Amino acid sequence: MKKLILITLLLLSPLFAQKVVLATESCEAYNNMKHSKNTGNQSLKVGESYTVSDEKKGQYYINISGISIPNRWVDKECFQASTATKTLISKTPTTTVSNKPKNSLLALSWQNAFCQTHQKKRECQRARGAYTDTRFSLHGLWPQPRENLYCDVSKKDKEFDKRGGWNKLQKLDLTPATRKELLRIMPASASNLQKHEWIKHGTCSGMSAQKYYAHAIELTKQVNQSKVGQFFTQNIGKSVTLQQVRFKMNESFGKESGKKLELRCRNGLIAEIWIHLGNEGESLQTLLKGGKDVNSRCKQGKIDRVGF
Repeated sequence: MKKLILITLLLLSPLFAQKVVLATESCEAYNNMKHSKNTGNQSLKVGESYTVSDEKKGQYYINISGISIPNRWVDKECFQASTATKTLISKTPTTTVSNKPKNSLLALSWQNAFCQTHQKKRECQRARGAYTDTRFSLHGLWPQPRENLYCDVSKKDKEFDKRGGWNKLQKLDLTPATRKELLRIMPASASNLQKHEWIKHGTCSGMSAQKYYAHAIELTKQVNQSKVGQFFTQNIGKSVTLQQVRFKMNESFGKESGKKLELRCRNGLIAEIWIHLGNEGESLQTLLKGGKDVNSRCKQGKIDRVGF
């Protein structure tokens, strides 16, 4: 009887609590740590909780129920972590922010690559000749650390967002000019991505929605008008290396700025570039001086053409 009580107490002890992580990005889930195989082309579901059984080299070994090979390796940066028992669902607390974050991450998408794997998305049904056929589109400007989410957001709006009900979120207070520019530079605003990005990330930026998007749009334009943007436009249909892209960053924004950039690839295509920034200044060149140096798992990828 004493042994049974001891075992019960141990199982209820925090030492036996398993880590549960909440997916904040729809990252791919791989069979191995090298990310060379993804049976069934599995990805995380944003807002879903996953149990961690191991963690190594910046990755979590998680369980995805209902698939043939349920145990997968995924980068830690795709989650918000919390400790809970296996039967509990991790809840994201409401965070309050009053000051500008110390760092931020500018995520820019190569829209052609995105549409290859999201062909039914509204923004991927557009006619050719769009601004983002040959330039980067704005995905988001994310205050760092990545756990800094949903600041002063109601539980109701948070649930709408996590379940993909972005059309139910409140209309943003933007000027007509900013709204028009967002449609051009953020094609996914046709699917209300701008509402999702604001409520999840922008609310933690210390800025109003108008200032947040005006700033993000300007930074996106600076990339597209730089030698980095020109390099991508001139090499559509070709494979390029991380080293080449970082060299163009250095040419455009100063020595060492290339170390702040990472390529994000999917199925051999460059899907996004992530640029890590500080918070001092307004121009990209100045902001990059305070950004952190990062590793890039993707070392080479193809710049996709428009069309399927």
